[in-house]
Amino acid sequence: MLRADSAYYGHAVIGAAVKTGAEVSVTVRVDARVKAAISVITENAWTTIEYPRAVFDEESGTWISSAQVAEVPYTAFTSKKKSEQVTGRLVVGRIPDANAEKKKRAGQHGLFEVWRHHAFFTTTPADLADTVTADKVHRAHAVIEQVHADLKSSALAHLPSGKFTANAAWLVLAVMAFNLTRAAATLTGQRRLARATTATLRRTLVHVPARVATSARRLTLHPPRAWPWQHAWATLFERAHAPPLPATT
Repeated sequence: MLRADSAYYGHAVIGAAVKTGAEVSVTVRVDARVKAAISVITENAWTTIEYPRAVFDEESGTWISSAQVAEVPYTAFTSKKKSEQVTGRLVVGRIPDANAEKKKRAGQHGLFEVWRHHAFFTTTPADLADTVTADKVHRAHAVIEQVHADLKSSALAHLPSGKFTANAAWLVLAVMAFNLTRAAATLTGQRRLARATTATLRRTLVHVPARVATSARRLTLHPPRAWPWQHAWATLFERAHAPPLPATT
C-alpha cells in the first residue's frame, strides 16, 4: 500500500501505483468536487471512532482523540480519459470546528453543528477494510508524520553539511536522540510528557534550572523551589540510576 499526504494526490503517483497492482491511501484536498461528494453522505452514516493515540491537527492547533468517519464511492481524475480514471472510496473524517466549539462554550450557540472535514482516497476494497479500519490504517501515516515534523523542528532543522555522509551521520544521531528523549519521558511516569514534543522535553527534562554544589567529592543538584517538573525529573533520575540487581550464582 502507498500512503501519502495530499501533496502526492495526483494521477502520476496514484496511476503508477495502481498500474503496478498496489493499493493507495492518499489524503485529498477538500475542493469543490470533494465537498460535493461529502454532501451526499447521510447523517446516520457517520460512525464515531476513538484514536488510541491523539493526532495533532495542524490547521486547528489541537490534539484530536476522536472523530466521526463515513465514506462514499469516488472516482478520481474524472477530467482525464476513462482509461486513466481511478475508482475507489472517499473516506471522510469530521470533527467539530474549533472556533464553533469556543463560541459554544461562551454561550453563543449556532443554528447547526459546524464540522471540519478531512478526506482521503483509497483503493482498498471494502471487504478487506471497512470504513473504520481504512481510517485507522491511513492514520498510521499521520503518526509517522508527527515524528517527521518533530525531527524537522529540532535536529533536522540544522543539517550541518552539504555532504551526504555528514548528513547521514547527523540523521542517525538525531533519531537516537529522539528515541532516548522519548524513553526518558516515558520513565517519568507522566503521560503528558510521554506524548510531548522534543522542544517540550528539552525545556522540562534537559534544561534543568538547578544549582550544582560539591561536597565530599559528591555533586548535589539544588532545583528551584516550586519547580513544576521536579517530581518528573527526580523519578527519571531514580529509575535511570537505580541500584544494580544483586549478583546471582
